Amino acid sequence: MSKTIQQMPEADRPREKLVRKGAAALSDRELLAVLLGKGTPGMDVMTLAGKLARLIDEKGLEVKAEDLTQFEGVGIAKATLILAAIEFARRRIKPEGAKIETPADLLPHVRHYADRKQEHFLCASLNGANEILNIRVVSIGLIDRTPIHPREVFADALADRASAIIVAHNHPAGSLEPSSSDVAATKQLQAAGVVMGIALLDHIIFNRSGYFSFLEAGRL
Repeated sequence: MSKTIQQMPEADRPREKLVRKGAAALSDRELLAVLLGKGTPGMDVMTLAGKLARLIDEKGLEVKAEDLTQFEGVGIAKATLILAAIEFARRRIKPEGAKIETPADLLPHVRHYADRKQEHFLCASLNGANEILNIRVVSIGLIDRTPIHPREVFADALADRASAIIVAHNHPAGSLEPSSSDVAATKQLQAAGVVMGIALLDHIIFNRSGYFSFLEAGRL
């Protein structure tokens, strides 16, 4: 169970950790906790940050103020602060518009999911020039597997009018070698993509130290 901020040693609390180690050392939840400042009487800031992180994962760049303010303790002031921080970073990092020429080109945009304790299945939608339109979390599963269905993967890609997609998921434990379910899911998505007219360019499995690409391995 995650510790509340009061249970953490002072040096490990998000603000203090940021000053001591730099922003890159913080998890997404810790970064959001810094932006939130505090929680509510009924919800610790770390718990609230975790809920918001999951929502932002699902919405991607399309997250809006009303999505955030549905949570108790997040008023318009905190919501706009979070949205401003996302937009400020987006204008500098610009995941949308980034051109994907090799599987490794996607990794900087998804690597922060490598430290998640559960598998996160991601879908990057691309235009005809292989430029990123959006990256979203499609499904969150158990420590060693995440359920996925083609309709969930292609729903947002269709809304984006994507020409192609790249899917990826983190392996919280074990090797980067794809499981039998990973292979089956890839074949199913590839077949569905042919029907939908949206090509599956690659399926990437990654962790903190490396990645496996179905395309590079000649298995797609």
